[in-house]
Amino acid sequence: MTRSGVQGEDTQEEAAAASERAEAVRGDGDNGVEEAKDPRPRRRRRALRWTAVLIAVVLAGSAGAGYLYYEHLNDNIKQDALNLGDNKVAAPTPNAAGQTPLNILVIGSDARDSEENQQLGGARETFGSTPLADVQMLVHLSADRSNMSVVSMPRDTLLEIPRCTDPDDGTVYPASEGRVMTNQSLGHGGPGCTVATWQELTGIHIDHFVMVDFAGVVSMADAVGGVPVCVDANIHSRDGQGHGSGLKLAKGTHPVKGEQALQWLRTRYGFEDGSDLARAKAQHMYLNSMVRVLRENATLSSPNRLRRLAEEATEALTVDPGLDSVKKLYDLSNELRTVKPERITMTTMPNRYVGARVEPTEDAEQLFRLVREDIALDGKDAEKKPDAEPEPPADPAAPDDELAVQVRNGTRTDELGTAPGRANAIAGLLVERGFTKAVADPSVLPSEDRTVIRYPSADLEGDARRVAKSLGVPASSVKRSTAVSGVTLVVGADWREGTAYRAPGSDDSTPESAEALNGADESACMHVNPAFTWS
Repeated sequence: MTRSGVQGEDTQEEAAAASERAEAVRGDGDNGVEEAKDPRPRRRRRALRWTAVLIAVVLAGSAGAGYLYYEHLNDNIKQDALNLGDNKVAAPTPNAAGQTPLNILVIGSDARDSEENQQLGGARETFGSTPLADVQMLVHLSADRSNMSVVSMPRDTLLEIPRCTDPDDGTVYPASEGRVMTNQSLGHGGPGCTVATWQELTGIHIDHFVMVDFAGVVSMADAVGGVPVCVDANIHSRDGQGHGSGLKLAKGTHPVKGEQALQWLRTRYGFEDGSDLARAKAQHMYLNSMVRVLRENATLSSPNRLRRLAEEATEALTVDPGLDSVKKLYDLSNELRTVKPERITMTTMPNRYVGARVEPTEDAEQLFRLVREDIALDGKDAEKKPDAEPEPPADPAAPDDELAVQVRNGTRTDELGTAPGRANAIAGLLVERGFTKAVADPSVLPSEDRTVIRYPSADLEGDARRVAKSLGVPASSVKRSTAVSGVTLVVGADWREGTAYRAPGSDDSTPESAEALNGADESACMHVNPAFTWS
């Protein structure tokens, strides 16, 4: 993996623009290339092809396990540290049956560090440059292994990248100054910083990551015999200036493989409004279809095909130490295969435009909460047993009158301003109840939908729980976070008035803006922009 310093966004854009003018990527024209003169579409071609590789290797594993245990396959797999950030989000509490969910972050790198990767998606000028995490998808396997949720984040999402430390050489990458594009996180020491960035944004504990580059995508599509895709009209992804993937399909459903599969996954010009969000929708359809093929296609029983699939997939993988062997990937495949396609839900993080970029919306936090609380996105959860009581903290709470608490006013929302005086009011309430060291902190005005109590280290967990109990705040709202230096109560938008806290009723439905797609939906069909059709 390239460890060079991170280029600024303007420098990257300029380099990308130069690359567009100097080099082309494959298409279906006479000379086999596609001119790409707009720098942003170039970097947006990173697709769910990486995710397809992951799903392929783990789902194909059980079709012929013997071939997957060759030692050289283990040698193919590269590994890197799981989390390079300072904030280690606590693992979820096991349910009443002792089960915990599994969260895997799938990262698609645009690295052009080999001739093959360069031919598939890059130009000479970008060879060996700092890679970008242009595809980021969280795969959530429920605690009871009955359902799977996938949340993809647009590469242009603006957020703050936390401080990350490269364990290989000790290089410290400072936290970003303000918000930057999420795909830059990979250049801050490696995939472990992308994991740290996700955990900071979502509060979701991530167990593993899998990072995949360009290599092997075309041949993998061939190995599974093609993936059925659908368009509602004839499409040719090419405009008058030569922009587009070159994809040319007639109306209807067709199996795509080889370079045509790569074109489908790259296509932006021609699908719906021509945005990266439309491309993500097409990628979700492709992945759902590929999962069905991998589960049902008998051709994968062929040893030669399976061996080729395994070879190409493992060579393209970088994983955390917890997945650093084919056996571990095979074990993961057995868990993933327990979920039927009809219980797989693909979503895109709800977002809104900020200029040419996007940012998470309130619906995004709703989606993240559903994942954190292991609530199925398809709405088909059976009635859950109550969660087991959390284990007692290692250190008991200090006496109330010795327990220091900072109280912050986080009642501001997009629609409402900060409710005045809330930090002082709740700090005063705590003092009345014997927490004489509780003080209001007016210097920080965060924004929290729900009241939360944070603590920085295990020795303060008992103190935080004691504060929560005294106010009637649920234990699920007590969070460990290195973003605070002591027990910190943030009064959220759910407590804008009064002194009695009442937890809001939970809306456990998946937001419509997440554009959920069911894994068993074979009727999904991409809408073709009339400007890119032919007759």
